Amino acid sequence: MPLIDTAGLQKEYDVIVVGSGAAGGQTAYTLTLDGAKVLMLEAGRNYVPEIETPMFHTPDQAPLRGTSTLDKEFGFYDATVDGGWQIPGEPYSSALPDADRAFWWWRARMLGGRTNHWGRISLRNGPYDFKPKTRDGLGFDWPISYEDVAPYYDKVEMLVGIYGDNNNLENTPDSPAGCLLPPPKARAGEALIQKHAKKTGVPVIPVHRAVLTQQLDFKRIPALLHPGNPRAQQIVADSMRSRAPCFWATGCGRGCSIKANYQSTTVHLPPAMATGNLDILPNAMVREVEMGKNGRATGVVFIDKTTGKEVRAKGRIIVLAASACESVRILLNSKSAQFPQGLANSSGKVGKYLMDTVGASVSGQIPLLEDVPPHNEDGAGGMHVYAPWWLYKEQHAGKLDFARGYHIEIGAGRDMPSFGGASGLANYVGGYGKKFKQDMRRYYGSFVSLVCRGEMIPNEDSYCEIDPSKKDQYGIPTLRFHWKWSEHEKRQAVHSHKAFTEIIQNMGGRVTSKQDLLPGGFIIHEVGGAIMGSDPKSSVVNQWGQTWDVKNLFLTDGAPFPSNADKNPTLTIMALAWRSADYMLSALKRKEL
Repeated sequence: MPLIDTAGLQKEYDVIVVGSGAAGGQTAYTLTLDGAKVLMLEAGRNYVPEIETPMFHTPDQAPLRGTSTLDKEFGFYDATVDGGWQIPGEPYSSALPDADRAFWWWRARMLGGRTNHWGRISLRNGPYDFKPKTRDGLGFDWPISYEDVAPYYDKVEMLVGIYGDNNNLENTPDSPAGCLLPPPKARAGEALIQKHAKKTGVPVIPVHRAVLTQQLDFKRIPALLHPGNPRAQQIVADSMRSRAPCFWATGCGRGCSIKANYQSTTVHLPPAMATGNLDILPNAMVREVEMGKNGRATGVVFIDKTTGKEVRAKGRIIVLAASACESVRILLNSKSAQFPQGLANSSGKVGKYLMDTVGASVSGQIPLLEDVPPHNEDGAGGMHVYAPWWLYKEQHAGKLDFARGYHIEIGAGRDMPSFGGASGLANYVGGYGKKFKQDMRRYYGSFVSLVCRGEMIPNEDSYCEIDPSKKDQYGIPTLRFHWKWSEHEKRQAVHSHKAFTEIIQNMGGRVTSKQDLLPGGFIIHEVGGAIMGSDPKSSVVNQWGQTWDVKNLFLTDGAPFPSNADKNPTLTIMALAWRSADYMLSALKRKEL
């Protein structure tokens, strides 16, 4: 079962998976390795990182020195193709004109979706994060606990390959022995921040990121992931052998031709395809889920982008894993006499409680980092250390004026010079000729950034709906967003500014710039819109991602999240997708679905 076009569609599949990123990739992987026949529909084109990643190209070799453009928001070499906050022919809208009420919706129309581009930060939600309402009375509890998800965190970490360490910190779960790879050593600037952050009580520790620092243990891990399934074990072992450890040469956002970092296209999809149980159909823009008279989903309707024709595919189980907002859009567009307000929407909660991550930052110049001898600081394509939220006890005691917390992402070192890379030096570099060169060598690399990535509490004013007047170029109604940050998120950002300023001053530096609270969607961590719960009247799916209204319809992306912890959501998306797929497999074997 290979990469196909519409002519290669089978009459019916066990499961249709819409989306090919973290959720779709993990769902398809789990299902196919256990024997299910799966069709994966991807709205974008095929993408092959092994041959499309510009591993060793420097910014000066790119158009406009590789700077950001409208079609390449993160620069010329970013892995995202046919995507961004704005896609020609695929509009969306904001209900209110105010800039602070706008929502930025990032999409990636390519096989593997946003897993080709992301920062690879892979943090486990902690016990508090699954029961936030129990702790402070705000938002919603999950219908599951950390203990329910922990075994799947273990599996994903071993399959994907995540570096990091255990530090026994509050609500920052450690991983069992054998799950994590050794973390890389902190860079000079990171080590300096680590030293001086201690003065404010901030613990700076190795971050968990989905990058191989050594080859995966292909002799041990496959049997742990797929006990009693020798064929799956062999396929996974072969896939792991094909992945090389990182050699610290290029930014992870470019993708990885040696498969050192996690991308669905290099980790989940190759073994799934090797089973012979997966058909992948690119350029398939799904419009709606079709229903049968028995109240079960029968398949999906999509537009073949290569021909413009409407096509139908049939499946016993339908899985939406297209990203939170896209899956919500499909549900809301799947209207019928039985579901006039959108599919699986008897609760009226589809589209509600949309969340993103709180983003703010402070940058500074550090004299101690001036004139550091030149050395290779490329590292693992992203940060090596970070600071988890450290004020749980103080917050629980009511000593802070906001609920929930944030972690600190740290930037330091000499990145490859690019367009605009010297703009921050304007107040430090002067003169011409020899003096100019001396100043550049002195100050380049002496800047650090501290970035807030915090939890947003779901609220009634943040949601999406179908725009009553707009359609995309395929004739599919588009989304209209409503957005509002609460005082909790605003105060969180203010707190981060104070904390970061203190750390920079402790280092003997001075603040050079501050970034206030960023718009919703800008951090590209949107979740919610079809939240899980224990009551069908107030939620869309149950603990397995199974919709209450349609028993053979599942959501395995971020849409079911009832809260959005300060931990980046991708690892949790994959863990829940694996858990949901296991449930589907059991139901298929029992012939319940």
